[in-house]
Amino acid sequence: MSPDLKLVAIHGSPRRNGHSSQLLAAAINGARTAGACVEELFPDASRIAPCREDYSCTQNGHCVIDDDFQHMAALFEQCHGLIVASPIFFGTVPAPLKLLIDRCQCFWIRKYRLHETGPHRRPALIIVTAARRESPQLFEGVLRPLRYFCDALNMVVQNSCCYGTLEENDDIRQDPQRLETAFAAGIKLAQIAERNR
Repeated sequence: MSPDLKLVAIHGSPRRNGHSSQLLAAAINGARTAGACVEELFPDASRIAPCREDYSCTQNGHCVIDDDFQHMAALFEQCHGLIVASPIFFGTVPAPLKLLIDRCQCFWIRKYRLHETGPHRRPALIIVTAARRESPQLFEGVLRPLRYFCDALNMVVQNSCCYGTLEENDDIRQDPQRLETAFAAGIKLAQIAERNR
């Protein structure tokens, strides 16, 4: 694998050792094992203002707000793949992650209004956790905005790993197969990203 293969991993949870963070860490380890360089982003610890919807980005596809999003946007432009992990907060993604997603309106403008091709379709991996029992409806409120997010970035979701019944802090350790699945998904993402370059 090429040493310059770059992936971005987004920690959607404000809890550094929460379930989604542990699963994301496993996926990151898998990707790194496969030879990828992974840059981790922490929206909750970043200075990201809300989208002002002032339509400045309609001119050139770039956001005019000067904050940490500018660095993140540059990483999204340069990376070969994406991993994003999120718990479910009241049926959707946590607020800091939603701020980041909303600010990516500039990428949507580039793709659908300005018709810029940008990077070719790159692979993405989504990881979602919930305390409740798994059901298709449970995860849809998180998966839908994350799919739109990935599409705006010209990413193709290759895999969505959704895990329910994770209530207590050590629940994820009681089922190591979930961590193994996330690790394998990270390896697979890196392999797809390498092939698609």
